[in-house]
Amino acid sequence: MGTFELTNYNFYSNRVDMEIISAIVDTLKEILEEDSKQKQPLFLKVADDFIMNIARKVVQEKKKVFLIGITGESASGKTVFVDNTIEAVVREKKEGIYTVVRCDDYYKDTSKELIEAGSYDALFKTGFSFDTPEAIDLGLMRKHLVALKNQETVVSPNYDFVTCVSNPNGEVKKPAKVILTEGLYVLDECLRDIMDIKVYVFTPLEVIKERWYKRAVLRGKTGEAADLQFKDVNETAQHYIRPTYQISDCIINGMVDKEYIKVITDKILKKLSEICSNV
Repeated sequence: MGTFELTNYNFYSNRVDMEIISAIVDTLKEILEEDSKQKQPLFLKVADDFIMNIARKVVQEKKKVFLIGITGESASGKTVFVDNTIEAVVREKKEGIYTVVRCDDYYKDTSKELIEAGSYDALFKTGFSFDTPEAIDLGLMRKHLVALKNQETVVSPNYDFVTCVSNPNGEVKKPAKVILTEGLYVLDECLRDIMDIKVYVFTPLEVIKERWYKRAVLRGKTGEAADLQFKDVNETAQHYIRPTYQISDCIINGMVDKEYIKVITDKILKKLSEICSNV
């Protein structure tokens, strides 16, 4: 291809890209406007350049692996959001579309400390905390996320919340187009720089507290042990997690109905598919 033809090709290609990007931006703005009128909208806040950045990534970085970090306080609804988004995106599970990496899997093994203390109550009274970045192996998590972005397969650990045992031979995670990672500290300073999209799930504290206590029972924590840990959860959230609200690309409503998450996700994907096939 000669210089003139190449120039014309690049001009035409760039023009088509801009047409698609413009159509995607207009469509996403329209969907967000409709969402804002709901009693419980999914999107509470979106950064000014977020929609344009998403559109550019979709069109101009087709071969790139997208790492989406989803954070929020304990029991805010991060896992629910991720799982229902996936259900809307993938009708049948196929390799190469998405991979989920959960921060909860990377808790450090503290079974020895629990046994030595004799109970969760006694362990918490020593000042031990499960709710600071130091309780999670964020270094290993970062290593695995970077490897996945580089098209490498990893094996995530598996953590037992009742016994505090971490099994290094957990689940095999294979490379995919989209890597969803969720948890308390996925936007910690140790990880945030490798995220392509940063999402914060916001839920009122009274709702978080109710959800948290219900889940604590399933993890073997009741009575004073649960009270001690929730006090720590609230204090550490104030210090470590809530500040990441400010650096997130979008704020998601943790109170939204599961079905509505599927509906709006499905709508976004269908519209994007129509645009990319018609332009």
